[in-house]
Amino acid sequence: QLQPVESGGGSVQAGGSLKLSCVASKHFFSSCGMAWYRQSPGKERELVSIIRRDGSTTYTDVAKGRFTISQDLAKNTLYLQMNSLKSEDTAVYYCATELRGAYPCNLFDWGQGTQVTVSS
Repeated sequence: QLQPVESGGGSVQAGGSLKLSCVASKHFFSSCGMAWYRQSPGKERELVSIIRRDGSTTYTDVAKGRFTISQDLAKNTLYLQMNSLKSEDTAVYYCATELRGAYPCNLFDWGQGTQVTVSS
């Protein structure tokens, strides 16, 4: 199993910004597409944003207008720029493959995530 490594989290005040990074297998980027998820205490993990193999992106309602997903294929790195942060954005953020079923996407396993804490 291949686990990505997330970083860039921290503690910020409401209205602030953070940029998360995720280093993952190059095969995930080329074959599976990538995504950001988050999980708040007591809640299920939820999808935040997707960047597909063709570079197209999707944002869920929690991210629209505030977050930007991007990738650097030369560095096998996924990013999430988060602006105008709110207290409800407090969560552990994880990167993941968009697709999971077939090789090499089925090698994906969840990493440790990176903690984001937003104080009001």
